[in-house]
Amino acid sequence: MYASYGAAHHAFNNVALIALCAFVGFFIPYYSKLSNKIEEIINLRTACVSLGRLGRFIPQLAFNIGIFLVLTVGEVFPSRQIDTLGGVLGIALVTTCASQGMQYLALALANREIGDRNRNVLIALSINIVVTALATIGLAWSKTVFLMLGLTFGSLFFAIGLASDLRAVFFRRGGIGVFFGTFNPIHKTHLALIRQAIESRGLEKVYIHSTTVPKLHAQALQRGEIEIARYERGMRIYEKTARADVHVNYFPTGSRFYEYDTRLAMMRAAIAEAGLSGKVEVLSLPEDYAKGGFYAVLKHIRKVADHQAVHGIHGSDLGGMWVRSIYDESGWVYPYPVVRRDKVSATAIRNGEIGLTTPTVQEMIVALSAPRELDQQYRPA
Repeated sequence: MYASYGAAHHAFNNVALIALCAFVGFFIPYYSKLSNKIEEIINLRTACVSLGRLGRFIPQLAFNIGIFLVLTVGEVFPSRQIDTLGGVLGIALVTTCASQGMQYLALALANREIGDRNRNVLIALSINIVVTALATIGLAWSKTVFLMLGLTFGSLFFAIGLASDLRAVFFRRGGIGVFFGTFNPIHKTHLALIRQAIESRGLEKVYIHSTTVPKLHAQALQRGEIEIARYERGMRIYEKTARADVHVNYFPTGSRFYEYDTRLAMMRAAIAEAGLSGKVEVLSLPEDYAKGGFYAVLKHIRKVADHQAVHGIHGSDLGGMWVRSIYDESGWVYPYPVVRRDKVSATAIRNGEIGLTTPTVQEMIVALSAPRELDQQYRPA
């Protein structure tokens, strides 16, 4: 920000710019995490994408208004240049729209496991700062780029979310359902969501698939930012190392994972025990997942299902809304959102609570909890 505005307006010695950049430089990494958190809280309580995006938009608009007031009052650039972009409110509004669009583009890349959510958002914010600084000079091309970023990216991603929310209400009955997640492990609420979706949407079949090893973990392990510290009760326990980035959330759904084959066996056992085998198919497509994550899995399902209407089952928790964004970016999927209000969770099961999954899965967990040689001897290389 300092380099962009300093170079654009020959204001490297401007005290207001120096102070503002020092504040923003310290605060912006935390802001990227805060904006993600605000959206997550709203999503958890509503399962509504567009409301969550408004929750991210409003605080940033207020933040940007403050920034441009300081830049104007501090005479980093004359107010007449701001007036050509709609005044402080106008430039803050367009900047926020552009920033929102760039952030959602960054999050879409993270959903495809290209980069990390917080790091991608930070890069998007930085790009937006450079473009905005150039726009305040008055260059014709920079103004065009500035406005295009605001109107195109901001409106596009908000429209995608709004259309998704409308499809969740005005849906087409019949077709198939898909349900993606870590299933670490599968529990009673997962089964209830599947059963409710089948009954309320008239689904012929539901396909479910779990993550294998998330690319975020695989890449962080390769870079030495996290490590498998130990095995405990059949789970691999991840821990951050000294090389970890303090602004990256490496474990958005927890740091303890049952192995993929174990989770797969639990899913199949739970589906059979719940009497859903005739309606639900547990898929295992590790090669497709390795190539393109759940996007590739969904593409495979569309082909198998002969392009029937697809209904995407998800909860309002962090993992559920992450899956929702994948549904939204994969074409015409009717979301089946459920606001999570119960206390049933995979985290609670991993913490030792019982009665939250099926008896057979509970027996498998108890068996895995017995002391094993791997638990006692494993140490990361």
